[in-house]
Amino acid sequence: MKRILYNSLINWKASNRRKPLLLQGARQVGKTFLITEFGNNEYQNFIYFNFEQNPKLGLSFKNNLIPKNIIQNLSLYIGKKITPNNTLIFFDEIQTEPNVLKSLKYFYEQAPEYHIIAAGSLLGVSIGKNYSFPVGKVNFITMYPMSFIEYLMAMGEEFILQQYENFTKPTHFLEIIHGKLLKHLKMYMFLGGMPEVLYEYIQNKDIQMCREIQKEILEAYTRDFSKYADSSQAIKNSEIWNSIPYQLAKENKKFKYADINKNARAASYFTSIEWLNKAGLIHIIRNIKTPKLPLSGYADNSKFKIYLHDTGLLGAMLNIKPDLIIEPQTIFFEYNGAFTENFVANQLTTFTNKNLFYWTSKSDAEIDFIIQNNNKIYPVEVKSGLSRNKKSLLSYSEKYKPELIFRLSPRNYIKQNNFINIPLYAVNYFNTISFIYN
Repeated sequence: MKRILYNSLINWKASNRRKPLLLQGARQVGKTFLITEFGNNEYQNFIYFNFEQNPKLGLSFKNNLIPKNIIQNLSLYIGKKITPNNTLIFFDEIQTEPNVLKSLKYFYEQAPEYHIIAAGSLLGVSIGKNYSFPVGKVNFITMYPMSFIEYLMAMGEEFILQQYENFTKPTHFLEIIHGKLLKHLKMYMFLGGMPEVLYEYIQNKDIQMCREIQKEILEAYTRDFSKYADSSQAIKNSEIWNSIPYQLAKENKKFKYADINKNARAASYFTSIEWLNKAGLIHIIRNIKTPKLPLSGYADNSKFKIYLHDTGLLGAMLNIKPDLIIEPQTIFFEYNGAFTENFVANQLTTFTNKNLFYWTSKSDAEIDFIIQNNNKIYPVEVKSGLSRNKKSLLSYSEKYKPELIFRLSPRNYIKQNNFINIPLYAVNYFNTISFIYN
């Protein structure tokens, strides 16, 4: 299955400022598969080292961070010489061996001819804990579950994507195509973007098996809570993680500690929220008091929403039944539109790789997402159904006079003066928002 991130790896290989690459992302989003495919396709030699499967590999880095010595030891381990330039070296699951991360600094400084990619499912958690981080000595890429565009490519809909330029230019879709894309969107919301789940569906169309795989992934995450956190924090990680689907099921999706337990306090759970965030399992959407640049400077860190990194796993945690897929609009409305907003949060994060924000007024107006692009700020309201209500958008518009206001909904593309309705499946427009002016 094609991943858009492959092009970023091509650019990394060809870059004049190439450094050892750190690939971050949650467990089972496809990191190992992508790098293996990239290494086999783009290099004469590809060498894979997994430090979780084989802890003895860490001995090559004990009290020895000189690159030529590390390469010599690893060459002896695999039984052949590791040559630079035409070889990709992949260090996987490096969170189990801190010295591997530390060594990347010396590969950059003393042996830049070696092409190295390092990854780890809990790398974000491990960095900043007991690791000496090689600041300025590595390149970064973050990998997310498969986006809706990648899902469409996997489903053989590349022609539609080509015709509509991967949803990078606004257009009114042919109604027959609009209906087809909405059907795909409902399926994607149920399946999510975890590669193993999508592969199972493409190969066998077995929805029940897809759900079993989702449950296995959730179980793997739960085991990580205990494996990579102390017992007290592991309990709090689980409490927050298990509360998120039910927090999203509320009409008001603002995260409330009291919904974990009545005695919960921010000071006790802040570290666990950051743990889940750094593990790539959640997206934190912070409230802003005033939509001014930089948005982060106006964020109220005490008010936020938390979304899961994958709608399919959200559905598995809520035990959503597959018959919702065949209903015309039901999955969009389910649990007060939790899936719709979660989908938008996932796609915006994937395409922009930026922090996200939302806005609320002192009364009852709320804008689901505030988007910053080219030093301009745009309000984006998410609608699960076909309602034309723009009360919150109009309230925001009257107060702050934005050039454009947006609604994401199951409706087709509409532009009326400064108001634009974008179909939910075309959320990628916000990655190239400048086209909207054309």
